[in-house]
Amino acid sequence: MSQITTHVLDTSAGRPAAGIKAGLFFLENTLWKMIAEGITNNDGRISDLLNEKESLQPGIYKLKFETGEFFSKSGTDTFYPYAEITFNITDTGHYHIPLLISPFGYTTYRGS
Repeated sequence: MSQITTHVLDTSAGRPAAGIKAGLFFLENTLWKMIAEGITNNDGRISDLLNEKESLQPGIYKLKFETGEFFSKSGTDTFYPYAEITFNITDTGHYHIPLLISPFGYTTYRGS
């Protein structure tokens, strides 16, 4: 399993959010550098963002989700074209970053 995993749920529809593009970025000096990208599967998960043997260095990272594109495919207006979650990696442990979305809000937490 990748050191970074995510799971996206569309709370407005009560189901996993399949087909959302997500990018993983590292803050290097003052610039964001993309280091991986993926698309949520039918269960709304990305479990293979990184190679399972790859460990990220400590630092600040973000996951950027293309939520506007996801909602527009179903003809749903949304206020947020992207959802960005910025977080700090401090060790080589597993980091699960869930995202709950609706057309006019989103929330996250550190999962397990």
